[in-house]
Amino acid sequence: MTTTADTLLITLTGKDRPGVTSAILGALAHAGVNVIDLEQILLRRRLVLGVLVTAPRDVKRLSRSVEKVATDLGMTVEIEKGTGDNRTRREGRSHVTVIGSPLQASAMAAIAGRIADLGGNIDRIERMARYPVTALDLDVSGADPLALRRHLAREASALAIDVAVQPASLLRHGQRLIVMDVDSTLIQGEVIEMLAAHAGYEAEVATVTEAAMRGEIDFEESLRARVRLLAGLDASVIDQVYESIVINPGARTLVRTLRRLGYRFAIVSGGFSQITDRLAEDLGIHRARANTLEVVDGRLTGNIVGEVVDRAGKARALREFATDLGIPEAATIAIGDGANDLDMLEAAGLGIAYNARAVVREMADTALNVPYLDAIMYLLGISREEIEAADAADGIVTPAPPI
Repeated sequence: MTTTADTLLITLTGKDRPGVTSAILGALAHAGVNVIDLEQILLRRRLVLGVLVTAPRDVKRLSRSVEKVATDLGMTVEIEKGTGDNRTRREGRSHVTVIGSPLQASAMAAIAGRIADLGGNIDRIERMARYPVTALDLDVSGADPLALRRHLAREASALAIDVAVQPASLLRHGQRLIVMDVDSTLIQGEVIEMLAAHAGYEAEVATVTEAAMRGEIDFEESLRARVRLLAGLDASVIDQVYESIVINPGARTLVRTLRRLGYRFAIVSGGFSQITDRLAEDLGIHRARANTLEVVDGRLTGNIVGEVVDRAGKARALREFATDLGIPEAATIAIGDGANDLDMLEAAGLGIAYNARAVVREMADTALNVPYLDAIMYLLGISREEIEAADAADGIVTPAPPI
């Protein structure tokens, strides 16, 4: 067993170029040491390379050899004795994803400070994206994930950034089922308000919709009252509304990328199947469930056919989809913004409040408030570079980010 006194940490810093890692490891090879740990970071063409090795009998000789390599490369080197084997603490392991636009140094300092206050240690930091948002993934150990989530959520709200905390587990690397709300989540706006605009009741319906999404009134009762105002509309209005729908930025990228990895998708909506079924087909979504507007003789009757998909119905749909697809409930992700999504968010292994009302943000596992649905992939450990590389392989061109 290697002890603290038996090790050396060699840290090389300077301008990156091909062959740096090979040169330093070549020098170590001649000394006959064992590599215990190795980490390399490249930031704006500046390299930091750390190698933890067993200490040789002749430490001075190894030091001279390593220092010569560093000098030849125009870099600086630091050699420390007795640095241990850098084992990550197993207890309280979490992934903390920090997203900002911009992400200021003061915000990161505050987040790091709260982690330290809770006894946590940041073991590793990796950039997930630099455009159109900055996203960083932190591996944290030594702090209770629930306490970390609670404290960092308050800090994130004060700093106007997003911070998501997930306990570290294998589920992050497995195939999952993602179940999304539709109105104001997958798409911009509320379909029922778009329909009501054709009937001259948009303002009235919008007021009721907002109250229902905040959880102030019963969803089914409010839905039936709003649908009654649509009585008499020509059914062709549904087609007009569908053509006017704006899908949220990043939605297509989210589905396209995660389908490549074997993920399954479903949409569950308190809206209408005449819209959601077409959305599912357009986006390549595997399952869909929503309410169905009754149409007789080419006109809306103002009624709903069958059972209403309400708050409890959304959670049932998630469970049924998971069972049907053979995916454990713990491997499900739910995304929503309104009070009628709360049961679904609670039923999922990971519930994400997306640009949500306050009551939803407070109760969900984590919250995102950036206007890009594909930012959810950063929570899954998928970087923007990986997304763009996969798109490029399929001939999909991504606009270059600003330098």
